[in-house]
Amino acid sequence: MTAADANTLKPVVTHFFDEPTNTFSYVVEDPSSSACAIVDSVLDFDYAAGRIGYAGADRIIAFVRERGLTVEWIVETHVHADHLSAAPYLQAALGGRTGIGEHIDVVQETFGKIFNEGTEFQRDGSQFDRLFKDGDRYRIGALEAEVLHTPGHTPACTTHVIGDAAFVGDTIFMPDAGSARADFPGGDAATLYRSIRRVLSLPGETRLFMCHDYAPGGRELKHLSTVAEQRAENIHARDGIDEETFTRLREERDRSLAMPRLIIPSLQVNMKAGELPNEDDNGTRYLRVPLNTL
Repeated sequence: MTAADANTLKPVVTHFFDEPTNTFSYVVEDPSSSACAIVDSVLDFDYAAGRIGYAGADRIIAFVRERGLTVEWIVETHVHADHLSAAPYLQAALGGRTGIGEHIDVVQETFGKIFNEGTEFQRDGSQFDRLFKDGDRYRIGALEAEVLHTPGHTPACTTHVIGDAAFVGDTIFMPDAGSARADFPGGDAATLYRSIRRVLSLPGETRLFMCHDYAPGGRELKHLSTVAEQRAENIHARDGIDEETFTRLREERDRSLAMPRLIIPSLQVNMKAGELPNEDDNGTRYLRVPLNTL
């Protein structure tokens, strides 16, 4: 296979939906081999009971094994604030390397202080196997993936362009939902606008795979859009909407939003690559709830 052939390969993408958190996870397959990557996995979590579950992750494991796939990468598009990552559980079962954007250190520094993690918590991203820089390239079998740093929702957000597909995390939503909030610590609406426009500079036929969908208006759930569709129809960032207008609308919208239900456990776990807290001296793991900080 030539380099040109590799650049024109279209990944086979299978989505998995976690209803409690409205999150899509993906298995991304190289059509010319058994290689694959997993993007934005979810760990089941009953917050009221403090109980972890693995049903969603087990569905991905079963799919990978049934297809005879080899996991090369377990990718996080950013430190999620609405669900816990299943990356360590998947890695233990399937192998592969974990990766996130290099600016994870900014997120770790910010929330390490909020959760009073102490000096034993390394704030350099070393919990992950690879820290992706803007413009970095990596391979999934014969597929070449390129990383775009797309901050605004968080400082460490990335978009992964793999063949004709882009996995956008929370940089952009379906056209009728627009964009993600930009009011978390380190977020910025104007920066998010510029990141969205960078994604929308990709070829019009590029498939955009969402991390979330909330089915506004009661429509059916959707996980897939295109650059052309977004440029024509996105309610926040379609062609003709400038940065000033987007920033004003986004900031007004953000002021009306409550914090995500799982933000406190999610940030504590996800900034550590999905690792759960160490057991206390009684054998139980605990999460912290900082008061009046978020």
